[in-house]
Amino acid sequence: MLRSFRLNGRGLAAQDPADLATAVWIDLLSPTAAEAAEAAQALQIDLPTREEMDEIELSARLYHEDGVPFMTALLPSNADSASPTFGPVTFVLAGSRLLTLRYHDPRPFRTFPAKAQNGSVACISADTVLLGLLEAIGERLADVLEQAGMALERLSREVFDAGSDKRPRDKDFRRILREIGAAGDAVSKLRDSLLTMERLCGFLTTVLAQRAVKKDAQAAMKTLMRDLRALSEHAGFVAQKVTFLLDATLGMINIEQNGIIKIFSVAAVVFLPPTLIASIYGMNFAFMPELGWHFGYPMAIGVMVASAILPFVWFKWKGWL
Repeated sequence: MLRSFRLNGRGLAAQDPADLATAVWIDLLSPTAAEAAEAAQALQIDLPTREEMDEIELSARLYHEDGVPFMTALLPSNADSASPTFGPVTFVLAGSRLLTLRYHDPRPFRTFPAKAQNGSVACISADTVLLGLLEAIGERLADVLEQAGMALERLSREVFDAGSDKRPRDKDFRRILREIGAAGDAVSKLRDSLLTMERLCGFLTTVLAQRAVKKDAQAAMKTLMRDLRALSEHAGFVAQKVTFLLDATLGMINIEQNGIIKIFSVAAVVFLPPTLIASIYGMNFAFMPELGWHFGYPMAIGVMVASAILPFVWFKWKGWL
């Protein structure tokens, strides 16, 4: 899909995708070969392939080609679902126009054009369009990180809630472990996304300085970089919380398993003396004085019951049960 926008006062206006000559922003979403060729011809550039966008080398994500800066960052989509996806997005500042190339649909690419078209975001050039889009991406990353933190907080309460009506053995630790694993994977990819955004902004700062943009644009870029750096630090804290919660959950599982094993151990000890007594009186010797007693059988049963009760009472007195 190909979208194009032109400047409309201090905002953006959508226009016919075929009219790229007046477009200040060209947005390519999973473009066909014809759409990619048309956009590349309009800007006189060579677009990177999807394989090149997926490369992790810094030189493959941030570079100049014939004086045109190419910048690629890893961004999330479907972040509100249980399994968010992350993919690369390439930003190209070709003269007075901006091109974005992507193969997934992050939310800022839907929300930012709407704000820019109603005048909520000032857009007077390709530089300001890019800055506004990056700010929207930064806000979205903050929201995704906040959601991950809230999900971990909910899991933490579920694991450690001592006042819950559910006993530890009734908790679905398998599900909890799956959710912790999913949260850890999302936070790990989110940290990668923030890292690529920080590097992109550092690269773009140099580009904007060379393009002699206004000081307010440079100040906005510095503010965005500080925000991204703060988000990266917070993402590190959330990652540590994932590790702590995973260790704590495994510890709770071990405690529950130890409690079950303790019950079996106590049961074995309780029934050991009665088994011993029953084994003695099950021997087939010719002379056993108790065989002739009128109360021999009740006595044996009583001794077995007493030998089972005494260890149980001893364990309760010691606080082992």
